[in-house]
Amino acid sequence: MINYRDAVEIINRDRKDAVCVTTMTQTRYWYAVSERPELDIGISNGMSKASSLALGVAIGAPDRRVIVLDGDGSLLMNLGSLVTIAGQKPGNLYHFVFDNGMYAVTGGQPLPNPKVDYPAMALAAGYAHARTFSDAEELASDLPGVFGRPGPALVHIAVTPEPAAAGVDQTWESNRKMPAQLRAAQSALQAR
Repeated sequence: MINYRDAVEIINRDRKDAVCVTTMTQTRYWYAVSERPELDIGISNGMSKASSLALGVAIGAPDRRVIVLDGDGSLLMNLGSLVTIAGQKPGNLYHFVFDNGMYAVTGGQPLPNPKVDYPAMALAAGYAHARTFSDAEELASDLPGVFGRPGPALVHIAVTPEPAAAGVDQTWESNRKMPAQLRAAQSALQAR
């Protein structure tokens, strides 16, 4: 298994000028390493909606890579997004699923079935390619090749579970910040 911090550091190294949409636990780790906050869209209160939002960004900015850092619990709550994404065929969308086997930020409840094969589900839905990583060195060496192929791609990362106490800020104030984050990302996209 890979720890969250190592996974997001590796993704950040190969990010370049990609927009990055994050949710739940991934948001906290991503914000600690991101060097392009103007291109980050964190939706910590939108559990299960990161992939849908990322699809909209990918369609709206087809010449820019879009990365979504999703959780296993979040994806399970919106499995239809796999079919929707595959149907739209965004070649610039890279969907990372951090699999810790639980709903961490809501109290650490185990997922109903911790043995879901996310890459197989994505491929069956119509994603162009999918891959699983459970070793940080392999992720670091192979990620450029993943980004070198057109998407949509699903990258499943087996991460070390962490205590639920390490949650994400989930307040009304954080929800009010989202429109400003979206406007900032839109401005950054238009400025290029």
